[in-house]
Parts: sequence; structure tokens; C-alpha cells
Amino acid sequence: MKFGLRKPSLRKSLAARTSPARFLRHSLGLKAPRGYGWLTDPKRAAYNRVYNRTTVSVWSLLAKLFR
Repeated sequence: MKFGLRKPSLRKSLAARTSPARFLRHSLGLKAPRGYGWLTDPKRAAYNRVYNRTTVSVWSLLAKLFR
């Protein structure tokens, strides 16, 4: 598990935003409501919850600086 600052990857960020699977899921409306991750994959949902609470994004730090 990582603690502290996450380093951004522009390649992964661009790939996530332009993936065909994401485009198809959003255009067809096949998304599960928020909070359903605990039902679909509890292990991943628990990991993501801990990860998001123990790490900080570079972009959020920059946003706070220029506010």
C-alpha cells in the first residue's frame, strides 16, 4: 500500500479517459450507482477506500496552491 504523494502518469490518465470500454459504458448507461462497488467487488472497494484516504494527488495540491 502506498502512503503520501501519488506521482501522475499522463499516459495512464489519457488512456483512462479515452478507453473504448469507458466510452461504451457511459454512452449505453451501464454504470452501477455510487456505492455499489462494495457489492460487485468488496476486496477492490476496500483497497480503493484505504488507498484514496492515505495518498494525495499532485493535482489536488496544485489546485489548493492556486486557489
